[in-house]
Amino acid sequence: MSTPLIGGKTLQEWLADNPLLRDLVSLNEVSWFNPATVPFKLAMQGMELTDSDVADAAARLERFRPYIAKVFPETRNAGGLIESPLQDVPAFQRTLSERFSRGLPGRLLAKLDSHLPISGSIKARGGIYEGLKHAEELALGAGLLTLTDDYSRLDSKEFRAFFSRYAIAVGSTGNLGLSIGIMGAQLGFRVSVHMSADARQWKKDLLRSKGVNVVEYASDYSLAVAEGRKQSAGDPSCYFVDDENSVNLFLGYAVAAQRLKQQLDEQGIVVDAEHPLVVYLPCGVGGGPGGVAFGLKLIFKDQVHCLFAEPTHSPAMLLGLYTGLHDGVSVQDFGIDNITDADGLAVGRPSGFVGRTMHGMLDGVFTVQDENMYRYLALMADTEGLRLEPSALAGAPGIARVSRAQDWLKERGLVENMPNAAHIIWCTGGSMVPQPEMENYYRTGKSLLGD
Repeated sequence: MSTPLIGGKTLQEWLADNPLLRDLVSLNEVSWFNPATVPFKLAMQGMELTDSDVADAAARLERFRPYIAKVFPETRNAGGLIESPLQDVPAFQRTLSERFSRGLPGRLLAKLDSHLPISGSIKARGGIYEGLKHAEELALGAGLLTLTDDYSRLDSKEFRAFFSRYAIAVGSTGNLGLSIGIMGAQLGFRVSVHMSADARQWKKDLLRSKGVNVVEYASDYSLAVAEGRKQSAGDPSCYFVDDENSVNLFLGYAVAAQRLKQQLDEQGIVVDAEHPLVVYLPCGVGGGPGGVAFGLKLIFKDQVHCLFAEPTHSPAMLLGLYTGLHDGVSVQDFGIDNITDADGLAVGRPSGFVGRTMHGMLDGVFTVQDENMYRYLALMADTEGLRLEPSALAGAPGIARVSRAQDWLKERGLVENMPNAAHIIWCTGGSMVPQPEMENYYRTGKSLLGD
């Protein structure tokens, strides 16, 4: 029986010359800084997506604001804007400094996509955007809507009856399924969410309460996506939201950068050569963090540095980027089990589209043990009063990883300017977690801290 090959090499050959891969297989926490990162202008050469694509997505979300404000009361005060706060977390920063026994220069903030309205996670950006874009295209194509209409008229029996002729499907570990399911069902679509084994029961229950068809699998995310894609292909009325390859999801996430720029301006936070911005984004298949990072690079160019964070048991994007195989490799190929309590990040195979798009822009990837995510979860609750789900804390140690990466800091010319830097932990989910489950998360974190 022949030894299986990974990109033309055996596992033993990969491990022989790669200490980082040996650490990944051993489930050790690692930090990898991307040697392929190039200046923004070079990274954008040949890029099909541009800032005009992001502007188009932003304009579409503006058109839908009257509808969103009408059907989701929690957005009315913001006029149908789906946005999250940007909050300083100085007490958490001090606690991290104590835990890592080192000074962590700069200003640490949390971008609370955990508190986004409607579905309570970063997926409210891309997932809701893609659902709205599909609805708009159908309604425009049928002559039921014009671009100058008040989109609040979509909240009617006429439009719900029209959309009920169509189906939407998605494969999800949970949070994307929530955003697609809640918005799709509200519009009137027939929605099916194919959910992997690690998806939380409360997410399945919530979707079913909205009339969404939840299809459960005993395997991981990749199988749920593959099965959802296959079943959708047999139904010409069904639109499949492809989390692995969707440009629409990617652009929906990218709009976040424009909103963040406004928040930074409002708080007097300057981003320039002397005041760099460093952003830490939890990563599953890659669409959410990739879209946000792409949007940030369009605005701040070489003055922003983006790093992805993954569980030690699911380092899919890191493996794809490091080996250059992208979606041609899975964590299971390297004997890693893809079993993590960070359910939104439990992805074994990365998005090839995101990996290839971001390869020259992304500054690095680091991995975090589940136990440490729980510790950061408890510390964030105790110091800042913020309750988040484990996956939302994957980016928490980023400021410490960067501050001790002296070679990378020198290479990027950041050593002298680190005291002036703004660091953002992108907190990706948590506000919809049921209270008993959140208490269990917190108690787990406290027990691991020894408190």
